[in-house]
Amino acid sequence: MIDTLRDTYRRLLAAAPATTHRFLFETFEAKGRLVGLIGPRGVGKTTLMLQYIRERLGKTDEAFYASADHIYFNKISLLEFVRELFTTQGTNVFFFDEIHKYDGWEQELKNIHDSFPAVRVVFSGSSSLSLTKGGYDLSRRAAFYHLPGLSFREYLNFATGAHHRALPLESLLQDPGAASVKLAQLPKLAGYFRRYLREGYYPYIFEEGPRFYDKVRAVVDKTIYEDVATYYRLKTENLHCFRKILYFLSTIPPGTLNAHKLGASLGVNDKTALNYLMILQETGLIRMLHPDARGHVLIRKPQKTYLDNTTLYQAICEGIGQPVDTGTTRELFFLTSAQNAGHAVAYSAEGGDFSIGDAVFEVGGRGKGAKQLPKTPRRAYVVKDDILAGNKTTIPLYLMGFLY
Repeated sequence: MIDTLRDTYRRLLAAAPATTHRFLFETFEAKGRLVGLIGPRGVGKTTLMLQYIRERLGKTDEAFYASADHIYFNKISLLEFVRELFTTQGTNVFFFDEIHKYDGWEQELKNIHDSFPAVRVVFSGSSSLSLTKGGYDLSRRAAFYHLPGLSFREYLNFATGAHHRALPLESLLQDPGAASVKLAQLPKLAGYFRRYLREGYYPYIFEEGPRFYDKVRAVVDKTIYEDVATYYRLKTENLHCFRKILYFLSTIPPGTLNAHKLGASLGVNDKTALNYLMILQETGLIRMLHPDARGHVLIRKPQKTYLDNTTLYQAICEGIGQPVDTGTTRELFFLTSAQNAGHAVAYSAEGGDFSIGDAVFEVGGRGKGAKQLPKTPRRAYVVKDDILAGNKTTIPLYLMGFLY
């Protein structure tokens, strides 16, 4: 059976793309003894691992890749597998994909770490919570990397073969006009941006045919009926609630979700409804945003809730015959781009849509003005869709997609 796993490993290694890499590939390192790669389903974790083996490791025979949900591991533990290959073949770098599907993975990785000082293990999985809050305190032993979906910059590079570099937020804010002057001249830039908003978040857009949204919805179902069901140990009859929540969120403005009414619609209490929302956030299907307020104001102000990204929003709306709201799409793109780049985003409690540090942002279309921005010493910007070039206080919306 090990030979079968090895054949699969070599076949996947040969098939991994050679010319396109996710942004994380530049900084990803598997030099520690335990390294975790986490992120939602479908964002390219498997491809990144295989590319790393082929392009960063000098001798690929010293490494081994396997999916932890393979039937082989129903009979042989990960610990036994590592012991066998390390002692007989000298394999000392192991890449275990879909680790959260292996029962008791936290203890197994701890045992491997403690038993084989010369062995390095890289593991990946789709459930952020299960990987970062393992019961055996892997956080002290493992280094974690998070891989989100494609940024607009990455999508543009993949689609055109270009090599546009990421733009740090502070550089963008210092002079949005200068940051956009060259990009504004790119051919078909507005068209690529429109396509990205519809379908550009998941890398498999470059592999799939006309039924792309079916694949996106299938990924959602796998997340709910496999990842959520397994890790959170929920009964099958309760899982339909998660799909209902996603459908519901696609039909309302982001700031109008009421947990009490949501629970009543689902037939569950308020606490359970809030718990379901937290699970959806932890598994990468929604984003919940809190105000930049303090004290009692923070308690009184409700959170804003979005689907995780614009492609997911489009796919779910298409699936239920719901029109896509342009304003929600714009806000969601801004939020996803900034958060995935590592910035702490809040929705502005004193005016504007969002705040990041001392900067406030109002997001809208070409005609959006600054009337809703707060009259405070904070830096204030209008982020406009349907424009290609900015100025000192106006940021083209697409430019946020160059943050990572």
